[in-house]
Amino acid sequence: MIITVTLNTAIDKTLEVPNFRIGRRHRSVDQTTMPGGKGVNVARAIKRLGRPVIATGFAGGATGTRIVEALTAESILTDFVRIREDSRTNTAVLDPTTGGQTEINERGPAVSERELELFRDKLLYLAQGADICVFAGSLPRAVDSDVYHGLIRELHKLGVTTVVDTDGEPMRHAVRAEPTVVTPNVAEAEELVGHEFNDDEDRTAAIAELVELGPREAIMTVPDGCFAQVQTEDGPQRYRVRIEQQEARAAVGSGDAFLAGYVAARYDGRAPVECLRFGVACGAESTKHFGAGVIDPHGVERLLGAVEAIPLGLPAATS
Repeated sequence: MIITVTLNTAIDKTLEVPNFRIGRRHRSVDQTTMPGGKGVNVARAIKRLGRPVIATGFAGGATGTRIVEALTAESILTDFVRIREDSRTNTAVLDPTTGGQTEINERGPAVSERELELFRDKLLYLAQGADICVFAGSLPRAVDSDVYHGLIRELHKLGVTTVVDTDGEPMRHAVRAEPTVVTPNVAEAEELVGHEFNDDEDRTAAIAELVELGPREAIMTVPDGCFAQVQTEDGPQRYRVRIEQQEARAAVGSGDAFLAGYVAARYDGRAPVECLRFGVACGAESTKHFGAGVIDPHGVERLLGAVEAIPLGLPAATS
């Protein structure tokens, strides 16, 4: 079983608005509303790939009820802690004429110590039957930024593989708990290591820097794929995995689809480089659809042959 943790769940509304301009009145030509938050998006994609997954976290108020009911309608297993305050609503505006994307994310509800303790108990219970746990997304109000750190430590005692996709202080604390894998994008990785990357040489070096901070493996996503340092039978290995960028309808949630594909392949026991290739194919395929975490497994298989994995050699510290 795969667990996805979304502490700051949401209702995500995505609007397609041609020639979008700030300060103008517009009408959308298409729109979709679905449960969201990064972990929820990952769970949706994993479900569509046919792997066993359960989504947990917090769901609050009437919005939380909508989230749970909508996920149930998608046949996604859930076990959320219900909280008093309303879960948030996020809005994304896509401009098909420019490819631009504007997102407005609410900060989310406040969570009490009691509600957080209930969640810890629930997660540890679920983890007894889990192989992989994905911690993804931002934190709601009144939750300490080191919350992932403690949860990762607890799950490692149970032998669960932990994957972290967040940013800022929550990620900074999480890496110190030595998770199995972290998956920042470029901006998040730059923030974590404390400097900008100017070229692919910098990006290649950066994944080794990320591992030095604590995680066993690191994957940095980029628009056409990823840079990664993973553990193989022969020790640590770095890869550049890429695909020619696809004609996209919407890039919202492509990183979540990448993560879902990577985790699904890892759950299957595939070789590390094949997990990366499958993740990149999932991320690319998802851009053809409207809605985060929406992928077509048959489309993924068609794209898989176009994904190139280039070994970058061993990290300098071990070469």
